[in-house]
Amino acid sequence: MKSRGSKRTVQFLGPGAAAPDFTLPVTPDQNLSLSDLKGKPVILAFYPADWSPVCGDQMTVYNEVLSEFHKHDAELLGLSVDGVWCHQAFAKDRRLHFPLLADFEPKGEVARKYGAYRNREGVSERALFVIDRRGVIFWSYLSPIAVNPGADGILDALERMSNRVGGAVE
Repeated sequence: MKSRGSKRTVQFLGPGAAAPDFTLPVTPDQNLSLSDLKGKPVILAFYPADWSPVCGDQMTVYNEVLSEFHKHDAELLGLSVDGVWCHQAFAKDRRLHFPLLADFEPKGEVARKYGAYRNREGVSERALFVIDRRGVIFWSYLSPIAVNPGADGILDALERMSNRVGGAVE
């Protein structure tokens, strides 16, 4: 079933696009910027909501394969429009070992920059971005909202990126 009104205001960013920088809260008193991770591969995992069943399964899968991401020196960041307190409770409940960033206020601002915001529902799309060491999107994927995209696409992108000469775009 296709949802009506889920149009994105910005084109979904694909490979070769510069990853828009952002600064978002990780805790009530700590922020993280994408530029803080420059020089490392970064995985951005946008998801609709902390406590939805599909999102919970998706984040748990990423937690289970986190060591595989780290083998590629990659940092994983989860992003949704939920607030920091919700993220803290969710991360504690699921025993997550990676940051969840609150794209809470202004709501969905970062998701909008990546073309990964659902206006009608007011949530992030289920979207994945692998960003190279220079801050350029190497791979992106927009999943159907009700489908857990798993980690295979991310791992494949990290492997292909690692195999490039010097990790640069050819």
